Amino acid sequence: MKIRYFKETDTLYIEFRQSPVAETRDLDENTQVDFDERGGICAMTLEHASERADLPALDYQQVAA
Repeated sequence: MKIRYFKETDTLYIEFRQSPVAETRDLDENTQVDFDERGGICAMTLEHASERADLPALDYQQVAA
């Protein structure tokens, strides 16, 4: 999983897994989701990210099952 923030364009890109993108769907005018050929989510793009998310804070936790 990779999370990238592009300050110049205020874009947040979250890649859940590296997989060829078969389709991109718009959730709204500033949110796109990429899907692989089997319908699994590959990535998500958020435009105007600083207005829509608390970007300075990133909390990652791996929780045991």
